[in-house]
Amino acid sequence: MTTGRALLIINPNSRGGQADLDAIKTRLGQSGLGVETVFPENRQSVRQLIEVHKQDCDRVIIGGGDGSLNAAAEALVANTLPLGILPLGTANDLARTLGIPLNPIQACEIIAKGRLHRIDLGCVNGHYFFNVAHIGFGVTLARELSAEIKKQWGILGYGRAAFAALNKRASFRAVIRDNGRTYKKRCFQIAIGNGRHFGGGLAIAHDARIDDHTLDVWSLEPFALWELMVLLPGIRSGRHLGHRRVWHRRTQSIEIRTRKRMPVSADGEETTFTPARFHVLPSAISVYIPPHYELPDAGSREAGQSQPG
Repeated sequence: MTTGRALLIINPNSRGGQADLDAIKTRLGQSGLGVETVFPENRQSVRQLIEVHKQDCDRVIIGGGDGSLNAAAEALVANTLPLGILPLGTANDLARTLGIPLNPIQACEIIAKGRLHRIDLGCVNGHYFFNVAHIGFGVTLARELSAEIKKQWGILGYGRAAFAALNKRASFRAVIRDNGRTYKKRCFQIAIGNGRHFGGGLAIAHDARIDDHTLDVWSLEPFALWELMVLLPGIRSGRHLGHRRVWHRRTQSIEIRTRKRMPVSADGEETTFTPARFHVLPSAISVYIPPHYELPDAGSREAGQSQPG
């Protein structure tokens, strides 16, 4: 039986924020956990709540979406507190990456079983991210995906927001520096992935892992809409990296500059601007994972792989 004290942070504004809290607390209590429940007012207060309660808990459980998890990352690293995930958001991409059930009570079972595993974090200009950072289209998409659309449409809201964002698509020029090499690209989108999933189940790469100590970086050239329709199934499965309009690198750190200053989003939140320096923080956080999560083989993926560029 798991024992200890947990700080349970519930984002009431997340899509699933009105879940049966009593049932959640009962299940956690049955595992031997004492639970202190708090409700943040905004992103900033997530970190503040962890700092205030850090002496009274030995783990933090976040009930919310990927944005709520992102808001907690800095405090979790600073205080070396393990993370339990209750997927109450719209996309829940970190939960998908780790194979955590999207049903909150089933997710409680994962925390109750107490299997911890260390995962990586991505970092851009000092800001952490679990899943992915974007420059270009991904930022426009996040702006179109309002909280109201998430509440009303759920995961289907991503399709609606993508349609609106495509009408605003624009290309840009980027200079990418990786391991002493420089690549000049005309891009529609650049994605920097730490985990496997983004956008409600799309895949950065079919073999991407959140514990492999590498980032998957890919840029997408401007394209006609019909080409996107051809490419989309590959993006969903993560097998788009061989497409002629996709450039890919696997690395521990990378720098991206653009002619004009451009915003960078991290886990769906705009956090910084180009020039942007990205790196991976290996094994930065301990997370409760399900028994069926497959642990990686050491050295199973190598950094530095790319398409000619």
